[in-house]
Amino acid sequence: MFHSSLRGHALLALFALSALAPGCGSERPQAGDTKPPASGPGQGTPFENPGGMWMPEQMAQHKDQLEALGLEIDPASLTDPTASPLGAVVSLGGCSASFVSPDGLIATNHHCATRALQYNSTPEQDLLTNGYLARTRAEERWAGPTARVFVTRAFRDVTGEVRRGLEAISGDLERYEEIERRKKRLVAACEEGRPELRCSIAEYFGGGQVSLIEQLEIKDVRLVYAPHEAIGNFGGDIDNWRWPRHTGDFTFFRAYVGKDNRPASHADDNVPYRPAHHLKLASAPLHQGDLVMVAGYPGTTNRLRTAAEVESAVSWQYPKRVSFYEESIALLEGLGKNDPAVRIKAHTTIQGYSNYLLKTRGLLEGLVQGGLAKEKAKLEGELKAWIDADPERKAAYGGVIEKIAALHDDQRKTRDHDAAVGEILSSARLLDAAVTLVRMAEERSKPDAEREAEYQQRNWERLEQAQVSLQKSYDRAIDRSTFKLALKRALRLDPKDRPALVGSLAGGVPPTEAALGAAVDALYEKTALEDAATRVKLLKTATTEELKASGDPMIRLALALAPVDKAIEARDKAYAGAMALVKPRFVEALRAYRGGMLAPDANGTLRITYGTVRGYRPELDKPVYRPFTVLSEVVKKTTGKPPFDTPEPLLEAARERRFGPYVDDDLGEIPVCFLSDLDITNGNSGSATLNARGELVGLAFDGNYEAMASDWLFMPSITRTIHVDHRYMQWVMDAVSGADAVLKEMGGSPVLP
Repeated sequence: MFHSSLRGHALLALFALSALAPGCGSERPQAGDTKPPASGPGQGTPFENPGGMWMPEQMAQHKDQLEALGLEIDPASLTDPTASPLGAVVSLGGCSASFVSPDGLIATNHHCATRALQYNSTPEQDLLTNGYLARTRAEERWAGPTARVFVTRAFRDVTGEVRRGLEAISGDLERYEEIERRKKRLVAACEEGRPELRCSIAEYFGGGQVSLIEQLEIKDVRLVYAPHEAIGNFGGDIDNWRWPRHTGDFTFFRAYVGKDNRPASHADDNVPYRPAHHLKLASAPLHQGDLVMVAGYPGTTNRLRTAAEVESAVSWQYPKRVSFYEESIALLEGLGKNDPAVRIKAHTTIQGYSNYLLKTRGLLEGLVQGGLAKEKAKLEGELKAWIDADPERKAAYGGVIEKIAALHDDQRKTRDHDAAVGEILSSARLLDAAVTLVRMAEERSKPDAEREAEYQQRNWERLEQAQVSLQKSYDRAIDRSTFKLALKRALRLDPKDRPALVGSLAGGVPPTEAALGAAVDALYEKTALEDAATRVKLLKTATTEELKASGDPMIRLALALAPVDKAIEARDKAYAGAMALVKPRFVEALRAYRGGMLAPDANGTLRITYGTVRGYRPELDKPVYRPFTVLSEVVKKTTGKPPFDTPEPLLEAARERRFGPYVDDDLGEIPVCFLSDLDITNGNSGSATLNARGELVGLAFDGNYEAMASDWLFMPSITRTIHVDHRYMQWVMDAVSGADAVLKEMGGSPVLP
């Protein structure tokens, strides 16, 4: 899966990661499917995709290549985020999506709807398992208070306004704080008098280029249709990150606004949003070698990082992630085994952690066993030699690699401690809520411009909605158990690296697992923060003095943790302030050394990647996979047990050969998923896949296990993206789910009984 989410500061080093979802594939490599895609439609020199998640402004440089591959729309349209087709592409704040009708209908991945399904599920009405279909607009279900749709309106370069004179600021922390002041001023000016907009600052090329981005923020998002889990997540973790895949990973939302077509808070009388642009279904079949493009909001890649950063990932960061996910998944699955209500509340976390676990294992394998870490170090050695070989280059870039390595060495001193605090806060959600209340009370007393960005008034509604939304997934048994697990993991650390919180919870005696468990139990027995209304009231009104006078043990623990939290934050800020000077120089050296175009690392902003429909050879002695899977393979793979328990209506439609117009003439069957050599990562889940005419041919939702380390170093021969084919989406809606109204709205023509 390719969605993205996790908590901030102390976890950034440990958990700033990718998330990809379950996908689709052909049952076995097929020796006959060895023809490489052509450079254009039909024939020519094979195209080897160099990779790159390109900013719209860079697409003009790709005009010749795109036209050679068969692009039929004006290449200039791909440079304008407000024109078609990019104007139809939106962010869900962790996943990508696109408008597919004039009435605000949104297509994205099934796994991107997990939180909305969980928000609306009960043991009696389990939407997570059974899916959902709104047969009328009135039946469309609110996705919850934190659900958002972001429609990009404009980009403006503000590099000079953010970076001017930074070299003159000697202190790293002071430099960071000045950068933040400048960013907050730009955002405030952008949003002034325009409450419908959400403005943000994005950094590219290690911070050397900075953009101010304007987005329409739609706050009323409703669930329209999600297929049964056994379609939307067919294959589960067994097939996740694997080809062949047979997952119908698609879902539909709708954006709602006020009657003036401007964003409004959720209300019954809101109306469907009327987007300026929406995508149309493909008017021609898709074939091997055809040009395809993905437009979306990829989250994080690491291709412009140094060898020191790679070493930190493989020796510490990734192994620590793997153990955290393994232990957490086992715990949560055990808790939900015999309790349907707990299972529903834990589902989203288990699914996310399982996905991250597979991704992280693949990253480790690729970087270590696959030799990519050594390759990265070799390339950096060549870059350093190139810098040192010329006096001018040495004056411009000399010492920058060593400086970054020194900054990483400095982080090692506190990384175990800081990551342990982050694990505790991400695991104990009620404690994390208490920490938010304590920090909000402090920040509220400051002028708005001096508040930390997260606690500025523009974010108060979001903070309140987060506390309300927490209630839908909170369970004492889950929170208490995951808190205990985080403390148990902290106990394994060298005593010098253990957070002081561990000792204080033990009450001054040597901390043991039993003593800490009893202390955690007492916290939950005596706190009042399990009530959402109490949390919201404290968030909106409590002062620091009032909180200090509180007898609530969770608040008192958060107060004790506040100085530790701030110290970690200060270290992170100083590190970022130091990198603000050196990282842009490193990236500029890399750009000069490589020559030609350079794509910035993914950072959650609108990007385009392009290539061709193409299989791959999983191993040197294996035949090439064909790039399509088909419906008969779904039937063949079905076992009747999760995750291969295909719903009976789908099997019946397949047995009766109710295929309609969705059969591919070349394949002789309904295509389910297809492969391309496109370059995507976390956050791209749900991204529209477009053909040469800019029409919708599918949705990107996964990558292949062999190429997971491409987040660090793109590998053109094996890096592949997995897409659900629009013809399978239409067939499921038409023949299986009875979602005729949805299909008609997006331009399809349901014909099957």
